[in-house]
Amino acid sequence: MDYAKESLRLHYEWKGKIEVKTRAKANDKDALSLAYTPGVAQPCLEIQKDISKSYELTRRWNTVAVVTDGTAVLGLGDIGPEAGMPVMEGKCVLFKEFGDVDAIPLCVRSKNVDEIVNCISLLAGSFGGVNLEDISAPRCFEIERKLKEKTDIPIFHDDQHGTAVVVAAAVINALRVVDKKIEDCTAVFSGAGAAGIAIAKLLISQGIKSVIMCDSKGIICKGDEALNDAKKAIAEFTNPERKTGTLADAMRGADIFVGVSAPGIVSEDMVKSMADKPIVLPMSNPVPEIMPDLAKKAGAAVVGTGRSDFPNQINNVLAFPGIFRGALDCRASDINEEMNMACFVVPVAEAVIATAAKKVVEKKEESVAKEAAVSTIENKNANKIPFSRKLGWLTKLLWGGSFLLAFEHLWHGEIVPYFPFLTAMSNPEDTAEMLHEMATVGVTMALLVTAVWCVMLVVSSVIEKKAQKTQQDKISD
Repeated sequence: MDYAKESLRLHYEWKGKIEVKTRAKANDKDALSLAYTPGVAQPCLEIQKDISKSYELTRRWNTVAVVTDGTAVLGLGDIGPEAGMPVMEGKCVLFKEFGDVDAIPLCVRSKNVDEIVNCISLLAGSFGGVNLEDISAPRCFEIERKLKEKTDIPIFHDDQHGTAVVVAAAVINALRVVDKKIEDCTAVFSGAGAAGIAIAKLLISQGIKSVIMCDSKGIICKGDEALNDAKKAIAEFTNPERKTGTLADAMRGADIFVGVSAPGIVSEDMVKSMADKPIVLPMSNPVPEIMPDLAKKAGAAVVGTGRSDFPNQINNVLAFPGIFRGALDCRASDINEEMNMACFVVPVAEAVIATAAKKVVEKKEESVAKEAAVSTIENKNANKIPFSRKLGWLTKLLWGGSFLLAFEHLWHGEIVPYFPFLTAMSNPEDTAEMLHEMATVGVTMALLVTAVWCVMLVVSSVIEKKAQKTQQDKISD
């Protein structure tokens, strides 16, 4: 399918991807009097006495502003606020479809930091949160910082933090596929804007020691006075070997490539020059730095892009609807690093368990095959429990532990259930405690459950051996 041509046709047909629908009726005298005047005066007076009531008496509790100035739209660059509207409407669709969050696009006709901050802060009382989108660096950093200072609602720059969350999860799980440790790897970034810098910082916090950032002019190195303030800051703790040169020079011998820059700037030869079993994540939209098929052909072990039509999608949509769903439900005043970390800590723990289970299965199957080849005793394996059933035990234990943990939180009134999430605190002041439990208790529980399963495997193995010995004795007699 020609997605560009078909999407354009549909946009003409849709005439916008979102619309406003009413929750209240106005189909008779009483309904109109309740939804509007005179009845509406009473909730107004309640909010006047206590502004926090606006979260209970209006849709503010579930409404997010999606804000852009149109200066960094997809990989298209500075195309203006009106031209950025289709992306912002698309973002609103994703909010609604995946998090049941109502989102409103606000495309601001200004590139002035203070004007944008003032505009959004004046409108903050209408929203439960703000999602900054497609604003060029380094202005986006300043806008986010100032908004966090001036408002009392969550401010989330998706290009930074949403991208960082999904890429960190992708990298950590990809490293397990290629059997490498993050601390032993070198990661090369093409793109040193908001997304690239945020991803680099998060990966560094996860243990990677060697990160090389590249912009359109090549490798970013400490001491380069031509760099802007944001790039100077990232240069302080990246490129420890003070390398210089082009992107091709940076990629030579690297384990990981992360592209958040421009289309078609990575060649097959550049991928071939990387270390053994390289991880290649070209995420420029709509056209990646290198097409996935070419990257795989060049020897990439794991390839992911930001596009929905390619396998291994690494896109913010995997994170931001759930992040805002939880933030809105607990009426958080901020979305911090701890929240972002929690979004991929537990999935990574599950990946560890799944990987370990897979390796156990492989070794077990290998062992059974060897036994079958050398065995001369008829029906020797008749008393053995199929390992697929044993693996099913682990699944049941993990699910059971998760339900028990969720029930315990519900019993104590610590969370508010919201399908498919169970992360919303009843008391916003307990948010930090919630995040701590997500990152520690949940992972610890999974590991303990796995340990119990291992004990069950040992016990079942002992029982099987006793049964086999009894059978052998009968055959001998």
